[in-house]
Amino acid sequence: MYQFFVEPSQIQDKKVIITGSDVNHIKNVLRLKTGEEIAVRNGVDGKEYRCGIEEFAQDQVICSLRFVKEEGVELPSKIYLFQGIPKADKMELIVQKAVELGVYEVIPVAAKRCVVKLDEKKARAKVNRWQGIAEAAAKQSKRGVIPVVQEPMTMKEAAAYAREMDVKLIPYELAKDMAHTKKIMESISPGESVAVFIGPEGGFEESEVAEAVAAGIVPVTLGKRILRTETAGLTVLSWLMYHLELALSEIKNIY
Repeated sequence: MYQFFVEPSQIQDKKVIITGSDVNHIKNVLRLKTGEEIAVRNGVDGKEYRCGIEEFAQDQVICSLRFVKEEGVELPSKIYLFQGIPKADKMELIVQKAVELGVYEVIPVAAKRCVVKLDEKKARAKVNRWQGIAEAAAKQSKRGVIPVVQEPMTMKEAAAYAREMDVKLIPYELAKDMAHTKKIMESISPGESVAVFIGPEGGFEESEVAEAVAAGIVPVTLGKRILRTETAGLTVLSWLMYHLELALSEIKNIY
């Protein structure tokens, strides 16, 4: 079933009004017909609104609301990926896959070893591009929200942004062994916010890691192999997704 995002104001009583680029996509690309059912989300309340296409107007698709599914599809914790800006189009892949794995926000970090240097104009264009990829991935994976891609931050700004988050992790090759990492990961409870810091190609400089540790960000290991920047964050997100959803199901079984 196809899914689309709308603003909360576009859901009115028993009607859902779809506008923008999705209109052309529904009419001319997917070639959906009146009476066919689609899923709509407003990106805020996590609910899925099941609708039937009622009418095609010039710049709108008017749908009738059939029922609302309230069961959540989001992870029980908000995960923030602080990603060192990589070369080429790697960030596009990272954003896409991070959204599929349940990330809540992606924060590009202009670390010292980043090869790519973005001025304000280029950064705005890149963020717009990454946000579009996040929205497309959210639709494809049937997310309840569209994760936000923030404006690039320095490492100092990123550490300050993460200050109030419950758990803060930074994969680092000199971190303690896997048993220590396992203990940290398994101590994370559903509902806690999690910040994950991933360096660019070449990783974070030692001074940046020291700055992170001073800010309460805990070094963890991802094993004995050195992972590429586009692999490391997705590895952590996969681990967190498994642990958090398993922990939540165990809680539900108790009650």
